[in-house]
Amino acid sequence: MKKEIEGIVDISEKKLVKRVATATGQLKLSKPSIDAINGNKVKKGNVIEASTIAAIQAVKETPRIIPHCHPIPLEGCNVDWEISDTVLHCTVTVTANYKTGIEMEAITGVCAGLLCALDMVKSYEKDNYGQYPDSEISQVKIISKYKSE
Repeated sequence: MKKEIEGIVDISEKKLVKRVATATGQLKLSKPSIDAINGNKVKKGNVIEASTIAAIQAVKETPRIIPHCHPIPLEGCNVDWEISDTVLHCTVTVTANYKTGIEMEAITGVCAGLLCALDMVKSYEKDNYGQYPDSEISQVKIISKYKSE
């Protein structure tokens, strides 16, 4: 049986329009991890700064990570962080004037930002067996998308 697999979707006939997408997610951490982040005491460096850079890099590299995503000329990327007692929240908003959506860029940025944060604090998260029983990335979702007409 022969199967035809479509390559990149042809968007050449679509018009350029303003697009904005926002995604969010959270990383559940231990209180010692949160305290280390807040006190800028993490051995690997400033978690928020490094994770922001990771999120921005991921936004820009999304077409290299997700095969069917188009390379998009991005015009803006904002990364916001909120820290509570045991949760690190990341929200990424991406802006472009282009022919196709940028939701995947926003959600990829969130995931990379949270993964970077976890990597930086994993020494605080390990239990006596070298496991991470309480660390959890969750609630990753696209919370809004805008497309001008």
